[in-house]
Amino acid sequence: MKQLRLGVLAGIFVVAGVLSWAGARLWNGYGTLPGVPLAAPIVLAAIAAVLLATALSLRARLKAQRERRPGAKGVEPLMAARAVVFAQASALVAALVAGMYGGVGLFLVLEALEVPARRAQAWYAGFSVLAGAAVVAAALFLEHVCKLPEDDDPGKAPARA
Repeated sequence: MKQLRLGVLAGIFVVAGVLSWAGARLWNGYGTLPGVPLAAPIVLAAIAAVLLATALSLRARLKAQRERRPGAKGVEPLMAARAVVFAQASALVAALVAGMYGGVGLFLVLEALEVPARRAQAWYAGFSVLAGAAVVAAALFLEHVCKLPEDDDPGKAPARA
């Protein structure tokens, strides 16, 4: 499984942000710009909390397993692989959603802050971007926790074919 790259996530964020900013400008021209739901940052923050809790739990279990503590509960490889897939999918979707809300929030900040309802929408969009960044950070941490050690040990002889 390939490791996520921060550049790919940043690219998704920027492209989604630019497209949603342009879409918000176009949509606002028709006078029906949809609002940013209050639940958006809450749901993203909940996903970040689940990812962080999973990462901390797996890290503690892996540490206990490495130290060979009696009664240590091991980590099954399939469970770790599922956690990494969950982390990667969450990071990709969070980058897309944060970019989308970032573009809408940028439009609201630049063009519609004088309306109190739009000002609240800009706050929700900003909090959504922050919560999306938290999801990405937690996902990358979980991916790091589940990463297998490299076989670059100088004490080991190279494998022969």
